[in-house]
Amino acid sequence: MATRNPLNGKLVTLIGGSGFFGTHIAQALLERGARVRIASRSPQSAFKLKAMANLGQIQFMRCDVTNEASLRHAVADAHGVVYLVGAFSGNLDALMRDGAGDAARFAHEAGASSFVQVSALGVDADSDVDYSRTKAQGEELVREAFPKATIVRPSIIFGEDDDFLNMFAKLIQAFPALPVFGPDAQMQVVNVDDAAEAVANALADPGKHGGKTYELAGPEVLTMAEINRMIADAQNRDRTFIELPDFVSRNFAKFTGWLPFAPMTMDQWKLLKRGSVASGDFPGIEKLGVTPRPLSLFLDRWMTTFRKHGRFGKASASRPTATGGGTIGT
Repeated sequence: MATRNPLNGKLVTLIGGSGFFGTHIAQALLERGARVRIASRSPQSAFKLKAMANLGQIQFMRCDVTNEASLRHAVADAHGVVYLVGAFSGNLDALMRDGAGDAARFAHEAGASSFVQVSALGVDADSDVDYSRTKAQGEELVREAFPKATIVRPSIIFGEDDDFLNMFAKLIQAFPALPVFGPDAQMQVVNVDDAAEAVANALADPGKHGGKTYELAGPEVLTMAEINRMIADAQNRDRTFIELPDFVSRNFAKFTGWLPFAPMTMDQWKLLKRGSVASGDFPGIEKLGVTPRPLSLFLDRWMTTFRKHGRFGKASASRPTATGGGTIGT
């Protein structure tokens, strides 16, 4: 006899759930029959999810994580809560440290069975980068408020509708020569649906996964230079990549990062240089029941629209892929 899905009919609140990762987590939960509440500063950004839900299966709520009453309302009656808020600007102490701790405390007081905080690989409470510091301090507050919370630390998350691959894809499509910042920086990028499945599995079994920290990383270690070349190959474009020395890209971030719409701030530069690779100090995504898939598995299909003749263009030649922990040759 089939085992009943433990999330079927249960209410899960996604705080900050209208963003890229949040909408994919919502899809994974809806497929399991969960009821989903998107609590966000801009919940309308996730209205596309309406078509994927049954009647009454999804609701949208405006939420300010710096307002206690708003947070309490968001987690009320929830079986599970996921805290997804992340930013590189604004009051990061309020958004990613205090907000995470408050959400965990209110969820615990409301009787939630599970709580998942989405942090990031390599966070450090003593870091000179506010993003890393506040994410790590938020983990500490979550642990204090909800001891059986699950913390997930994803690498850079990629997907067909992301801002990561698509940013590079558009630049590579448009320019014959491009600079590469931090060309040797290592990334263990993880597929968004794999990461979303991992979060859903953590929510489904808090008895097994509660109180633990997991690193969500893909099966291959790639440099930024390799990622750019892979995208160009998938577009069937011959591009020249100028690998910038660190002092050049660092000064670029230092002197232009404060401008509106700057391509890179100093904090982002520091995070790039440190890379985004699993430390191995915590269990990986496999321990959450997910076998991660490599970037190379998706690029040919996703880059179709960026080719010269679109879907009528010739598919790129297959590239060798690495096993976990290796690199793709250049």
